Amino acid sequence: MTFEAEQQFIADIKKYIGENFPLSKLSDEELQEKIEQVCDQRMEGQYVSIEQHVSIVEQVYSSIRGFGLLDSIIKDDTITEVMINGPEDIFIEQNGHLFKMEKQFESERRLEDIIQRIVGLAGREVNQANPICDTRLPDGSRVNVVLPPIALCGPTLTIRKFSKTPMTIERLISYGSITREIADKLELLVKAKYNIFICGGTGSGKTTFLNALSNYIPKDERVITIEDSAELQIVGVENLVRLETRNANAAGVGQITIRDLIKSSLRMRPERIVVGEVRGGEALDMLQAMNTGHDGSLSTGHANSTQDMLSRLETMVLQGAPGLPLEAIRQQIASAVDIIVHLSRLRDKSRKTMEITEVVGYKDGQVILNPLYVFEEDEKSTLEKVSGSLNRTENKMQNVFKLQLSGIKTEI
Repeated sequence: MTFEAEQQFIADIKKYIGENFPLSKLSDEELQEKIEQVCDQRMEGQYVSIEQHVSIVEQVYSSIRGFGLLDSIIKDDTITEVMINGPEDIFIEQNGHLFKMEKQFESERRLEDIIQRIVGLAGREVNQANPICDTRLPDGSRVNVVLPPIALCGPTLTIRKFSKTPMTIERLISYGSITREIADKLELLVKAKYNIFICGGTGSGKTTFLNALSNYIPKDERVITIEDSAELQIVGVENLVRLETRNANAAGVGQITIRDLIKSSLRMRPERIVVGEVRGGEALDMLQAMNTGHDGSLSTGHANSTQDMLSRLETMVLQGAPGLPLEAIRQQIASAVDIIVHLSRLRDKSRKTMEITEVVGYKDGQVILNPLYVFEEDEKSTLEKVSGSLNRTENKMQNVFKLQLSGIKTEI
């Protein structure tokens, strides 16, 4: 059966099921059974492989109760990102490479129905008055939606797939992102309550790294996570509060921002605050939290280098407090942030830790950085493949007060 014939067959079955069975009264199992029976009857006398038969039943079922074509994509663990630019253009990232899929949605209306179903599951709404929405799938995958007329190519849906197994430092080591020695040092820094900021470009693995690092947090602490769409998987911490932002409703009220959540979290007796990502004025509230005894905070931000992260933080603070003098902002950053970890996605699509830098203070109008580990390529590197390692610099770590306070005598 060709792709076109298969799609027509699926449309016919779906129409027949919709017209002849009370869908609202059927359980998921009963619906699946009815679909299988109808498919068996219609396929009698023609050759259809077992794989295609299963696929057709799944597609009919998911077009009625699931996310249609998306279901099979989401189930495939090798796919890490899905980009849908209108009903006909579907791109996926698989093993670090982008591909265009041959499959497509039946119509723009069908794609919009699926989008409304996804958005509705998380209690959010998207429409012409509010055409942009950030949300998540039930498994935690990150979703961004942009509807026409903003999106000229039709409803646009981007899904960052969520790993079924929580990211651990062990897995980062097996991927070659960091070494065991550096992982052990990072564990000491987390346990000693250093404020750590993870920066990097889009797709460099910031949230993944934050997730792995957060699992070093002692299990007896009270941890509050604050995110736009909840995707952190902190395991083993019993006293865990997860907070998520909320968009304004159609009437333009009810919005809860990261800024609101940070302010609220300070009244919840947190021992650590983990902010998924800072992008705007909330940077000021986060820095103030770090400066008022909430040590051990972790967060991420977009930047191309550790130095660039400082500039981005300055800009973000100014968004929240336009009149604040630059000198005051830099002093806040210097006293709040202890360690910056810079990640990058390299030319061979591998994700590497490029730098681990200590923020040592403020002098002559500048925040002073002290690089501890720097990634250096070796002679095996080629244009197609990056080879190298994260090497310890000769710089001694200067801010060892928190290590001493924690009773840790190991040198970083």
